[in-house]
Amino acid sequence: MLTAPTDLRTLLDAAQGRTVLILGDLMLDHFVIGRVERISPEAPVPVVQFDHESYRLGGAANVAHNVAALGGRVEIAGLVGNDAEGARLVGELREAGIGTAAVLADAGRCTTRKLRVVTTRNQQVARIDYECDTPAEGALEAELVKKIGESAAHADVILISDYQKGAVTRATAQAAIAAASDRGIPSLVDPKVPHIDYYAGASLVTPNHHEAEAVTLMRIRTAEEARAAAQRFRARAMCDAVLVTRGEHGMWLLGVEGEFDLPAEAREVSDVTGAGDTVIAAMALGLAGRGSLRNAARLSNRAAGLAVARFGAVAITYDELIAALPIELNQSSL
Repeated sequence: MLTAPTDLRTLLDAAQGRTVLILGDLMLDHFVIGRVERISPEAPVPVVQFDHESYRLGGAANVAHNVAALGGRVEIAGLVGNDAEGARLVGELREAGIGTAAVLADAGRCTTRKLRVVTTRNQQVARIDYECDTPAEGALEAELVKKIGESAAHADVILISDYQKGAVTRATAQAAIAAASDRGIPSLVDPKVPHIDYYAGASLVTPNHHEAEAVTLMRIRTAEEARAAAQRFRARAMCDAVLVTRGEHGMWLLGVEGEFDLPAEAREVSDVTGAGDTVIAAMALGLAGRGSLRNAARLSNRAAGLAVARFGAVAITYDELIAALPIELNQSSL
């Protein structure tokens, strides 16, 4: 029998090369960056003088990018439009080493793109969303379910990244969770409240505290309130474990190993965009490395602390995370 890694460095190393299958909503983050030196005479808005633009992987694609950057192998299942943005997104995924055999192009939708106008000082001026959030159905949904089944055959963990943009339906979510159950591997979900009934049977669901409050109708301000909400959330979602992310207050983990209050790891907060993506990516990789729920959560907590110190959705790399991990641990406390 393999022994579970008991320190975070060993755990991260054990996870190298493990495969994570991700089902989720793929997005392209588009940044238009410029200088602001005056207000428009036409309306009380800043005039942004264009300097440059850039693209990043967003949504479930950012989760995949984080897993790959941390040393995992990734296959991703989802939808893009039959458009230039979809081609760019798929190209960016492949460039990051992410498998795209289960990405379907749908001529009936546009690729989800978030266009942010940002100053050179990282101040966001405006955001424009291009999206079609119609749920996949009929032949498209059936093909996505088929692709999930095919890709699950080689996975060590299956992860659902739900942004409520159409790829995660009851059928696709249950196909992913069932595939994980059949193979005896963990299934993780980054949820959306309206889809709470889709996640029954998942190994772990990771709501932020706003989502946990909405599902449980409970206020979360203290660790004790997080504990009570996690218990009610688990019963409502019919999952095995719950990780409530609480921003600057850290995380609360409720699982078969017990309940744990994990303090926040961030030393500096620049931007929380994509932090939840980093959390579930590191969590999935930690479990793929056969770590305990608690140690996988501790790994993800440290990774999230690095992510929020940078602007926009970012992929934390293996080297960055390994440098931020303690060299020695008191293993008796794990």
